[in-house]
Amino acid sequence: VQLQESGGDSVQAGGSLLLSCTYSEYAGSGFCMGWFRQSPGNEREGVAGIYTGSQKTYYRDSVKGRFTISQDSAKNTLFLQMNGLKPEDTAVYYCAAIVGGTWPCATLPNRDYRDMDYWGKGTQVIVSS
Repeated sequence: VQLQESGGDSVQAGGSLLLSCTYSEYAGSGFCMGWFRQSPGNEREGVAGIYTGSQKTYYRDSVKGRFTISQDSAKNTLFLQMNGLKPEDTAVYYCAAIVGGTWPCATLPNRDYRDMDYWGKGTQVIVSS
């Protein structure tokens, strides 16, 4: 599975961005995809996940109510709508996927990034105060 993110930009605090991730193939009936982020000096952390079969979504506590993950299977695209952006949201955002994983997709936002199999190259988000 090949992943390619887009949509990163520089915005003021309180602003919004829509990140997109196109993926090369749709791997069967359902798999777990999500967004991770990494800021300088910090570990890559999970932000939001979605199980493509059920469209159930999962979020890190710090982004609940502000970020929305969604997927358009007809266009092989994953989205992350980010509203109410804060300076602490500044990071490189990565799209990731795992096919046939043995853990619940609901745990993605709190998992080690090494549990994911496929990665995009990332897109930079900068939020200024």
